[in-house]
Amino acid sequence: MSKEKIVVGIDIGSAKICTIIASVSKEGQITVIGVSTVPSAGIKKGVVVDIDDSVDSISMSLEGAERMSGYAVSSAFISVGGNHIASLNSHGVVAISNPTGEITEEDVARVTEAARAISIPSSREIIHVLPKSFIVDSQEGVHDPVGMSGVRLEVETHIISGVSTSMRNLVKCVQQAGVDVEDLVFSALASSYATLSDTEKELGVILVDMGAGTTDVAIFIEGAIAYSSVLPIGGRNITNDLAIGLRTSLEDAEKIKLHLSSKETGRPKFKETNPTESKSDVKEEKRESKEDEIDVSDLNLGELKTISKKFLIDGIIKPRLKEIMTLVALEIKKSGFTNSLPAGIVLTGGASETVGIKEISKEALNLPVRIAKPEGVSGLIDEIQSPAYSTSVGLIIFGSEVNKSKVLPAVGITQMKGLVGKVISWIKSLIP
Repeated sequence: MSKEKIVVGIDIGSAKICTIIASVSKEGQITVIGVSTVPSAGIKKGVVVDIDDSVDSISMSLEGAERMSGYAVSSAFISVGGNHIASLNSHGVVAISNPTGEITEEDVARVTEAARAISIPSSREIIHVLPKSFIVDSQEGVHDPVGMSGVRLEVETHIISGVSTSMRNLVKCVQQAGVDVEDLVFSALASSYATLSDTEKELGVILVDMGAGTTDVAIFIEGAIAYSSVLPIGGRNITNDLAIGLRTSLEDAEKIKLHLSSKETGRPKFKETNPTESKSDVKEEKRESKEDEIDVSDLNLGELKTISKKFLIDGIIKPRLKEIMTLVALEIKKSGFTNSLPAGIVLTGGASETVGIKEISKEALNLPVRIAKPEGVSGLIDEIQSPAYSTSVGLIIFGSEVNKSKVLPAVGITQMKGLVGKVISWIKSLIP
């Protein structure tokens, strides 16, 4: 284990908090050695609304993963989301500093920093500066300019920012749980590491990460992220609709939604009605009306024993999914990449397993649709082989690829605590 690097990712969502601990070999093989998922508390639509509840949930998730792996977590990569996330594209230019004209890592860092120098409100902080492509002496489409010769280096970047206070509250919760924040990672960007192929990114693809409280949208063009945003709507809105429509509690509505989604395998979700029906059609309809009733007696919902599947799907779930996909379509139109997405749409996140979502997405967006599960890791993965864990797994893959010394100056996160800080805190606790 000593030759391997330990990477920890904590996905702090509106419905669940998932901690994954993984070891990364020198060859880059990622092996999950600890996983723990607990219900989220104190988080609403991706933003902290109660620090004490959030700290308790994060601590519970951490303890479970630590017990499973036998590793004490000191720092972790944290997912960040919420409607406060915004993005824009920026351009940077520098002269090559090397007298020989050869481009170095330092030049790349300088031109990226030049692109970072943009005017944003004082209430916002930059989370990511992601290079899309470089230009060396008017030669466009360069992905890695290091080692090339030139006198002028330019870069096109995608900058993701968020509200400072929201991110500081998130960092505070994690630090109060006894863990240093190694980096904040935008949820959709993390999910892309676990779900999208290089071919899809190169062709042009839109990733829609549907969580409980928010839906993250990220568009990839020519191998790099070109547009990103967050919609303040998600799977919990569907649960709320079911609770209102069935006059039941949110907990029971969530049980019904999960039960319905798990039962739908392979059958057409929505049947078109034919105005001209024969007697045999009427008999068929009567038979189907019996099949339409779903037995939910084993879910312990009190007096509710059977429910109409047609009422649930066509009357409640389908309209809400249409609304979400209509908002996604508006984001695609706003991005200007409507005709640049031949790889279609990739759905992931917990709400992407909702019954009928694939058909509605195709209908609303007129694009090929794929529902993606996280890939790229091995080990204890039985629990995380679901679209709901794409961000969690993506954090681990992201963390395995970045430099361990990387910090996030944008929100003032420091690595001071670490082991030394924990020892000092322990000594202080012994002093009366």
